[in-house]
Amino acid sequence: MEQDYLLDFEDYFPSMIARMGAEGFIGELCNGFRLLMDVNKGLITFESLKLNCYLLGLDVMDDELACMLMEGDLDGDGALSQMEFCILMFRLSSCLCTPHGGGGGDGGSGGSGGDPMLMNVM
Repeated sequence: MEQDYLLDFEDYFPSMIARMGAEGFIGELCNGFRLLMDVNKGLITFESLKLNCYLLGLDVMDDELACMLMEGDLDGDGALSQMEFCILMFRLSSCLCTPHGGGGGDGGSGGSGGDPMLMNVM
């Protein structure tokens, strides 16, 4: 019997920005990118994402990994650059994708939680 696991997602990005400031937050996104990237290519590839999921003890199916990459791959190369990764993280945060950081975003473009520094970054 197949089980369907539902995960509750809590968006910590707004509180991270409040504590670290915009520059600190962007720095942490970049650190996250570096943890997941293929060091030889400087990109998050299918292989690097799969390896890191394994190392983190996450059992993620190949098709799910491919979907993760496709979601953020803006230039169609099959991998995520640092900028594509950061843009994806902003799009996935409903609080950062609404003009006033109020949540309920649709993942499209919008504001950046009202922080002018973040508006200039993206």
